[in-house]
Amino acid sequence: MRELRLKGIHNEPVLAALGAVPRHLFFEPAFETHAYQDKAFPIGEGQTISQPYTVAFQTQLLGVQPTDHVLEIGTGSGYQCAVLLRLTPHVDSVEFNEVLFARTRQRLAAMGAGGASLYCGDGTLGLPARAPFDGILVTAGAPGLPPALLRQLRVGGRLVIPVGDSQSQRMVRVTREGPEAFVREEFEEFRFVPLLGAGGWPT
Repeated sequence: MRELRLKGIHNEPVLAALGAVPRHLFFEPAFETHAYQDKAFPIGEGQTISQPYTVAFQTQLLGVQPTDHVLEIGTGSGYQCAVLLRLTPHVDSVEFNEVLFARTRQRLAAMGAGGASLYCGDGTLGLPARAPFDGILVTAGAPGLPPALLRQLRVGGRLVIPVGDSQSQRMVRVTREGPEAFVREEFEEFRFVPLLGAGGWPT
């Protein structure tokens, strides 16, 4: 956690959540010995598990409160989802890839972290039936802001999403301040796998 503090992560609940989630449980066996390095690693299906700093940075930007209803787009390995569950029990998560979805659902249940509602589908469309959300966190790089996700934010809610091209993205936070009023903030550059779907990159 000292390394994360030095990089500007100062939210104590976020640091505690990352410290409580055993990251090695989300790794392929071949990479387990590297689980606690601050790096991203492959998880299969062309996807990666984000480095701890990225997870901490996005989660800190989201500003999760214990009563918040949070939507995660891109369940992936389940690591980010498990971190979110340490901050609020109200987490929905959508995974585009069917293989990863099945694998991660089993992993989270085996860990006793099955409190999230998991869905397989096009995360760029959100979950209209479960909206509105206090926070939406996107774990893949988008070419722009998916309109469906903006519409599903509660007034006062926040969307954290990396936006850019296929090579690099800038982390963006959008806060909904009214029915048609959104405030956009931009932060550091990152590199994510592409966000696939109707509101992302074509499949």
